[in-house]
Amino acid sequence: MVLYIIGLGLHDEKDVTVRGLELIKSSSQVFLEAYTSILSVGKERLESFYGRDDIVVADRDFVECHAEEIYLPAKDDDVSFLVVGDPVCATTHSDIMIRAREAGVKVELVHNASAMGAAGCCGLQLYNFGQTISIPYFDENWKPTSFYPKIKYNRLGGMHTLCLLDIKVKEPDFEAMKRGKIFYLPPRFMSVNIAAEQLITSEELRKGKAYNPQSTLCVGLARLGQPDQCIIAGTLKELKEQDFGGPLHCLIICGEVHDMELEALRPYLVEGSKYLIDAEGSLFDREALEDNDDT
Repeated sequence: MVLYIIGLGLHDEKDVTVRGLELIKSSSQVFLEAYTSILSVGKERLESFYGRDDIVVADRDFVECHAEEIYLPAKDDDVSFLVVGDPVCATTHSDIMIRAREAGVKVELVHNASAMGAAGCCGLQLYNFGQTISIPYFDENWKPTSFYPKIKYNRLGGMHTLCLLDIKVKEPDFEAMKRGKIFYLPPRFMSVNIAAEQLITSEELRKGKAYNPQSTLCVGLARLGQPDQCIIAGTLKELKEQDFGGPLHCLIICGEVHDMELEALRPYLVEGSKYLIDAEGSLFDREALEDNDDT
């Protein structure tokens, strides 16, 4: 008996692999993780394609507080746990895998496309990427910039930084809770525009010269792997003014951009972009970064 953690890819019900589909059809129970990412279709479309009508949606509370209800049944029957993208790209999924194995449950992974790999469609080479970061929503009382040193570390090494943007699904309405009522806020998906604004704010707060909002080349991506995916390259100042359309979005802060990468990016550049790049492919003043490496 096995817990299968199955990646669904990036777009719709047809992105599942043949092996993944066979396992979903044969499993006694199927759970769909529904808060770290989303597909462009709902549960009903998945059920219709998979030939079953009993998929259980596992929201954040279910996954974080009742994960044993997902993996313990796999001691007696095959269970499929479906995740958008690839199974190993979110710590939530790794946590379930570890806990299942500790409970004596056999775990198998079925891989698929994810934003971590699909980001290369813009022309930047994946082997030139450094640490991936997540950018959370700011609010008036909380502006976390813990991701900032990782951007700086990557840029010092000439590496690109993939920024995954915040998703808020089934977030509790705390004001309603104060009145003894349970309500959830509407879903929110961070856009490249908001991420660019927050990165500009982060540089103003940290003052570490990790990037220059007016000249560092960046790439905004939306709906990766879907027919209407959108790619726009430019500076943070320029990207915050562009229309990327609906979710999901992510953002790349470039490090050193080599000639072939730049040629691949040219079709996506904002017209008249003010980005800077010298003949050797350096997008930043490395000495200035090193001088400010105490941030």
